[in-house]
Amino acid sequence: MKRTIFLVLGIVFMLSACSKNKALEKEIEQIEDAVLLGDWTISKMIDSGDDETSNFQGYIFTFKEDGSLVATNNATTYNGTWSITKSSSSDDDSNDSDIDFNITFNVSESNDFDDLIDDWDVLTHSDYKIELQDISGGNGGTDLLTFTR
Repeated sequence: MKRTIFLVLGIVFMLSACSKNKALEKEIEQIEDAVLLGDWTISKMIDSGDDETSNFQGYIFTFKEDGSLVATNNATTYNGTWSITKSSSSDDDSNDSDIDFNITFNVSESNDFDDLIDDWDVLTHSDYKIELQDISGGNGGTDLLTFTR
């Protein structure tokens, strides 16, 4: 009897895990498709309570299918990379998203674009807006990043 109960519980757990993985994969695909629809701007960048949105004013962000990311204004271009993955952080708490929006730029720490480098948690997404959050492990501050098109 106990063996049957454990077997049934094991099957239910496996089906539940497979279902969650498929849902995550589908959501990741939806976000990737949205990102590739066109150019984006940063409509909000809050770094530990400080509004730094103006640091990115005038920049157009183009996410390319090959994983490259280009940020351009009239005079300056920054090249980086992007990806969307299942969260792999072992220190994510239960409020964190299961999906990471990963952004990197090869810039110095003093460059404003250094603030964008992170594995952001996806809060909400649509074809026109992607809201991201990161809770800093160092100082516990919350960073918010919103792309719109």
